[in-house]
Amino acid sequence: MSIATTATWRNTLPAAIRPYTEAAPLAALALGISSGFPYTMIAATLASWLSDDDIDIKAVTAFALVLLPYNLKFLWAWVIEGVRLPGLGRLGQRVSWIILAGALVMAAVINLGLHPPSGGLAATAFAALLVGIAGATYDIVIDGYRIELLTAEQLGVGSGMSQYGWRIGAAAAGGLALVLAQHSGWPLAYFVCSGFALFAVGAALIMGEPERPAEPAGRRKVDLGRAIVGPFVEFFQRRGSVLILVFILLHKIGDTLANLTFRPLFKALGYTKDEIAIYDVGVGFWTLLLGIFVGGILYTRLGLKRSVLVSLVLMGVSNLSFAGLAMAGHSNLAMAAAIGFENFCSGVGGVAVVAYFSALANLRFTAAQYALISAAASIVGRLVTGTSAGAMIKALGFVDYYLLTTLAAVPGILLFLYMLKRGLVVEPGESATLS
Repeated sequence: MSIATTATWRNTLPAAIRPYTEAAPLAALALGISSGFPYTMIAATLASWLSDDDIDIKAVTAFALVLLPYNLKFLWAWVIEGVRLPGLGRLGQRVSWIILAGALVMAAVINLGLHPPSGGLAATAFAALLVGIAGATYDIVIDGYRIELLTAEQLGVGSGMSQYGWRIGAAAAGGLALVLAQHSGWPLAYFVCSGFALFAVGAALIMGEPERPAEPAGRRKVDLGRAIVGPFVEFFQRRGSVLILVFILLHKIGDTLANLTFRPLFKALGYTKDEIAIYDVGVGFWTLLLGIFVGGILYTRLGLKRSVLVSLVLMGVSNLSFAGLAMAGHSNLAMAAAIGFENFCSGVGGVAVVAYFSALANLRFTAAQYALISAAASIVGRLVTGTSAGAMIKALGFVDYYLLTTLAAVPGILLFLYMLKRGLVVEPGESATLS
C-alpha cells in the first residue's frame, strides 16, 4: 500500500480515531504487548499455577518478590543506555537491545515452564526471578524506545496505545496460559506464551532506530561514571524532585496490594481456571479497553493534571469491588462486576499516569530515567505484598484486606493535591514552579 493510499484511508476515519492509526502509536501498541506478557507470567499466571498445586497462600504472596527486578531495573538501565552490542549494534542502540532482551525473555519464560512448583519451590522461584530480570530489562529498552519514537503531540495517544498493548499482552498471554494449562499442562502453556516477546522485535525492525537528541555519555569509556549517575543527577536537580519521587512511590500502593492477590481470592472462592479465563481475562480485557479509550478522551479534554487526579481516585475505589466479591462468595455476576470495574478504572488511570511519567523523562536519558520512575511506582506495594500480604489476609480475611488497600490509596491522592497546589505538576510545555 502506497503512502498516498494510506493517507487517503486514514482521512476517512473520524478525527478522534485517526491519531491511533499513525505508525508510532501502532508501534507503541506492539511494544506494549511484549512488555505486558512477561509480567503476567510471573504474577497472575504463576499465582494460578501455585494455587493449582495447593501451595500455601503465604508462599503464593511471597512470590510477589520475584517481581522486584522491575523495581530495581534502574540499577542496570545505564547498560542499555550506553553499551553498544557487538554485531547487533549496527542496527541501532535501541533496536539491537530489543532483539537481545526479547530473546532472553523467551528463553526465561520457557525455562520457568520446565520448573513446576511441585518439583521444588526454590527452583520455581529462581526460574521466575530470571523471568523478572529478563522482563525488566525488556521494559527498560521498550520504554526508552517508545518515548523516543513518539512526538510530543503523540504522547497521550501513544501512552494509551502502549497501555492497550500492555493489557492485551497480559490478558492474552494469561488467558491462553490458563486454557492451555487446563487441557495440556503448564509447561506447554509457558512455551507457547513465550512467543509474545516477538511483537516488540517486529515493531523495532519495521520502525527502525529513533532519532535521539544526543549521544549517550556512556558510549565512551571515559564517561562511564556520567552514564551511570548522569540521568539521576539531572532528575534530582529539578525543583520538587523529592516530592515527585515520594508521590511515585506512594500513588500505587493500594492498587498493587490488591492486584497481586486476586488469583488466591478466586481460588479461595472456588472458581475454576475456565471461569477465571472467562471473567478475569475475558471481561477484564474488554472493560480495560473501554477504560483506556475513556482515559484517552479524559486526557484530551481535562488535560494532564485533572485526568491524573480522576485516575488516582478511580484506581483507589476500584478495590472496594473485590471486598464486595469476597462478601458475595462464588458468584459469576459479582466476579464479572468486580473485574469489569477494576479493569475499567485501571484503563482510565493508565493513560494519564503513563503520560505523566513519560513526560517526566528527559529525552537525553529516556531509558534510565523512565526505568527509575516506573520502578519506583510499585516497589512499596510489592515489598509489602511479598512480605506481609499473606499474613494480613489470614489475619483480616479478604473483605477487610481489600478495604485496607482502598485506604492505602488515600496518601497518594492527598500528595498529588499538594503537588498541584505547589505548582509541581504541569501540562506538557509548561515549567514547574514552587510557590
